[in-house]
This record gives sequence, C-alpha cells and structure tokens, in this order.
Amino acid sequence: MPLIGIFNNPVLIAAIISSILAQILKLPLEYLRTKQWDWSLLFSTGGMPSSHSAVVTSAAASIGHYMGFDTPLFGLAFAVAMVVIYDSTNIRRQAGFHAQQINRIVKEVFTGKVKPIQEFQELSEVLGHSPIEALGGIIFGLLVSVITWLIWP
Repeated sequence: MPLIGIFNNPVLIAAIISSILAQILKLPLEYLRTKQWDWSLLFSTGGMPSSHSAVVTSAAASIGHYMGFDTPLFGLAFAVAMVVIYDSTNIRRQAGFHAQQINRIVKEVFTGKVKPIQEFQELSEVLGHSPIEALGGIIFGLLVSVITWLIWP
C-alpha cells in the first residue's frame, strides 16, 4: 500500500490522533495533580487518560461511523476494545500492585542488616489504569472519533 493510502484512512488517523493526544494530555493533567512536570509520561503506560482506552475506543467508534454500527467489523472492533480496556484496568493494574509490593520488600531488605541482593533495578509500578483513567480514555477516544467523522465525513 502506498504511503499516501495510509492518509486516506480516517479510522487509522483517528486512532493515531487519539493515542498521541492522550499521551500529551497526561502531562498537564499530572502537573495539575502533583505540581511537577513528568516528561516520562509521554512514553510510559498508565496515567490519565488511558491512551490504550482512547485508541481502541476511537478506532471502534470510527469504524461504526464510517462502516456502520450494525456491521460485523464494528462488532469485532468493539470486542477487541473491551479486551484491551479490561486488560489495562485489571490484569496490568494487578501487575503494578505486585511491582509495588516487590519494590517495598526489596527496599526493606536493602535498609536492613542482610543484603542478599547485589544490584537492584526498581520495577515499574504504573503498568495499568484505574477505572476512571480508562473511562477518561474511552470518553477521549469517542470525542476524537466524532471530531474526525465531522471533519472528514
């Protein structure tokens, strides 16, 4: 497929825009919460809004707008979106809780008398999303898909 063909795909454009804008939006929202700029949020998982939820919602809604909400393709896109959102709010979030506990245990070992570990690399604790972060991503994805559809009918 020629590169120009990619730019003629409004579903793909909506998905890319929602992903990029959701990542960028994390910066000011986190600043409002913590009063500190965290530029690592541009390239990390977790945070508000969920870019995972935004991209799959935007893609599914755009498929509905352009191909119809009564098509098998929209049904598939909806199902994939539900799996991704479930994963980001449940499975990956639980992995983040586990990472927090492991990090706590390792820090306790390092501050104690016994030092069985020579080197320690802290695990990422922000792997998944809270339900409100996922909802933020869903709403953001819907908004981007509607704006894309209105601009590019």
